[in-house]
Amino acid sequence: MIIGVPKEIKNNENRVALTPSGAFELIKRGHSVFVQTTAGEGSGFQDQHYKEVGAKILKTIEAVYQKAEMIMKVKEPIKSEYKLIRKDQLVFTYFHFASYKPLTMAMIKSKAVCLAYETVELPDRTLPLLIPMSEVAGRMAIQQGAKYLEKPVKGRGVLLGGVPGVPPGKVLILGGGVVGTQAAKMAAGLGAQVTILDIDLKRLRQLADIMPANVTTLYSSEFTIRRLIKDHDLIVGAVLIPGAKAPNLITREMLSEMSDGTVLVDVAVDQGGCIETCRPTTHAKPTYIIDNIVHYCVANMPGAVPYTSTMALTNATLPYAIKLANKGWKKACKDSKSLRKGLNIINGHVVYKNVANAFKLKFEDVEQFL
Repeated sequence: MIIGVPKEIKNNENRVALTPSGAFELIKRGHSVFVQTTAGEGSGFQDQHYKEVGAKILKTIEAVYQKAEMIMKVKEPIKSEYKLIRKDQLVFTYFHFASYKPLTMAMIKSKAVCLAYETVELPDRTLPLLIPMSEVAGRMAIQQGAKYLEKPVKGRGVLLGGVPGVPPGKVLILGGGVVGTQAAKMAAGLGAQVTILDIDLKRLRQLADIMPANVTTLYSSEFTIRRLIKDHDLIVGAVLIPGAKAPNLITREMLSEMSDGTVLVDVAVDQGGCIETCRPTTHAKPTYIIDNIVHYCVANMPGAVPYTSTMALTNATLPYAIKLANKGWKKACKDSKSLRKGLNIINGHVVYKNVANAFKLKFEDVEQFL
């Protein structure tokens, strides 16, 4: 199979979909890998590193899309890429369709095969291609939240860990999944007082067993959220419904109950956000303020630490990319129920229910396309 790796062109997106090591693994199995020039530079990989393992370098993004049977990306295609995607071309990337209708309609129109990292699902319901980036984003949520709590950037002026004689800051985490767990670990390590909310009692029990003493688990409800937001300094939105838009757990009206300078970090922003006042921001302009509340809503947080993120992403995606390249997408998805769940759109047909439901589109069973 011919695999194409274009350079990411989303604002401040420095990750690349495939490391030279990953390219080597595909090439040694008889596949061809074409990488757009400088695609890996932001992650610390030069064109020469790809050439040394047998990959070919192409000068333009157009050339990569034209050549490839399978496109491997990190972020969803943006508007300038829509016209480059061909009928029957396999696009393997993070799509998050349910949060953005123009992308969904463009991919339907392209008649490409869209296989989304974020909906590949193992039998135990875990999302193996989302986990590594969720781990990075969860940890970064605290790193960034702590920074924006500083007074010069309009935060409350609170040091999360406190100092002797001064209490630590309070961190509220909405959701006890991968993002929430990693955020809690980081916040607890800094010495903050941490509260995790979730509606899964089994998960709360697990977290209560593994977390240190400065982490409290609570069952999530609107009443509890309203009570806690009044005195928490940093609130992290970490709610995920696979392939669907995140629910709004914090409304515009709730901002008035928070202290001025409270920081909201919505990691769910690329799925629509779980904070009503959330809108996607960029690393160039990461925050905005509504009602004296600081909002940090960068949609590609792991892009700020591209070396770590790219390595972690390739570790997760490569085994699936090898299956797709070796067998072709149809046989690979027929043989693997996990990969099959990654299929969202096939040749203009929506085959993932949550995407169809999000925009009231016709849903079709994926089995008829295999």
